[in-house]
Amino acid sequence: MRRLSYEHCPSLTHLLGVTIGEWLRGVARAHPEREAVVSLHQGVRLTYAALDDQVDRVARALLGLGVKQGDRVAIWSPNCWEWIAVQYACARVGAVLVTINPAYREREMEFVLKESKTKVLFSAEFCKTSDYLAMVRSVCPEVGDAEDGRVRSAALPELERVVVIGEGAYEGMHSLSRVVELAGQAAVDTLQERESDLDYDDPINIQYTSGTTGFPKGVTLSHHNILNNGHQVALALGVTSQDRMCIPVPFYHCFGIVLSSLLCVSVGATQVLPSAVFEPGAVLRAVTEERCTVLHGVPTMFIAELEHPDFASFDMSSLRTGITAGAPCPVSLMKAVVERMHLSGIQIGYGQTEAAPLCTLTMPGDPFQARISTVGKVLPHQEIRIAGVGGGSTLPRGQQGEICVRGYHVMVGYDGRPEATQAVVDRARWLHTGDLGVMDDDGFVSVTGRIKDLVIRGGENIYPREIEDFLHELPMLSDVYVVGVPDARMGEELLACVKLRKGYAEPTAAEFREM
Repeated sequence: MRRLSYEHCPSLTHLLGVTIGEWLRGVARAHPEREAVVSLHQGVRLTYAALDDQVDRVARALLGLGVKQGDRVAIWSPNCWEWIAVQYACARVGAVLVTINPAYREREMEFVLKESKTKVLFSAEFCKTSDYLAMVRSVCPEVGDAEDGRVRSAALPELERVVVIGEGAYEGMHSLSRVVELAGQAAVDTLQERESDLDYDDPINIQYTSGTTGFPKGVTLSHHNILNNGHQVALALGVTSQDRMCIPVPFYHCFGIVLSSLLCVSVGATQVLPSAVFEPGAVLRAVTEERCTVLHGVPTMFIAELEHPDFASFDMSSLRTGITAGAPCPVSLMKAVVERMHLSGIQIGYGQTEAAPLCTLTMPGDPFQARISTVGKVLPHQEIRIAGVGGGSTLPRGQQGEICVRGYHVMVGYDGRPEATQAVVDRARWLHTGDLGVMDDDGFVSVTGRIKDLVIRGGENIYPREIEDFLHELPMLSDVYVVGVPDARMGEELLACVKLRKGYAEPTAAEFREM
């Protein structure tokens, strides 16, 4: 009988049937004096007991601002300890946290606030050269006329409050420190009552996907989705309360909020924030000074760290494990990460926001070639299959098709878009990822491309990933992306965008073709 491209992963570990706020309380009781958060760029260190207290303070502040269960609370900020406090405070009062990309400008930010029906916006003052408060006033000029900080906006009718992550005075806005101070102890009983009404299947987070056309869609995730995904990945990595994770990935993204912050909280590990936004030097310093044992990152982050001019002066010997995901990871890069960064346990993961996010992961005991050339096997309590593109049946092993996943981690749905949800989650609850892949006889999955990335050149189907894998073998290139561009004769042609390593002269077109 032929073997189909289907796998599931049973487990002796149980899924967590609790809310995120309840789980944090338990971890704080178990590890009160262990460091929970170290924000190096802010000079802040919080134990789990202190973090739990700060979360309670912000939660009571949310109640004081009139936030009800199910209300949307957005945060627009680079990484900081306050981000973490707001994240868990929302979980504690049952508010749905809407994460906004720190790189967004007025147009995108306004879209997210309007689309999500945000009631309260937490905003940083600035990020790099972006003046966040000026952009808030641009899309919502009524902020300046707000009485007692209550916004009445024609463009954003649901928005009532803007809270600035800071300690200053802001016209028409609240400062986080002030609203926390005003909350005091008055709402302790109210907070306990609110928490008792929450359920682990409640929606708790909306993350906006980048979108392939037009504006992005809001992926709605529950306590159950994201807490369990973080916990299951922590177990797969072998992360415990003794570990210290360096977090260079942004919190607004699933990689940050789930696979970093929630992963650490799920086992009582320490979150180390090297900087507000990614800086390779800050990451290397954080690992050295804080003796971090876990380091996550997308491939481009690891490339930047390895190519840092002072890389050799930093001590990476404390590192043990971590995840690289979010983009194809070249074999040559994986070898360099293992050998030069002491990340012998580095694991490649695959997933997407709609899957909360991780679906597969390589394991330290896997054959080395599988560890560096595949995205591993399906995680515990999940199912995966390779199906014919367009809703076809499960394919035999070794055949390329669409990666589909099913389990506790599949999203609640796209916020306010039932038709879009039905287009990707079928009646059997399989999530159709839109990614192409192959499953081998041992259950290892390789991602071979995106369905929408297919380039048809003169009638020939070409997947950019295949070209990228070849070009990555050239020693003078540190990064490669291949895309399709219109061509009058061939229909489409290939365009390779490459980044040269330092020390190599830029080749001519003819020299490049001969390589």
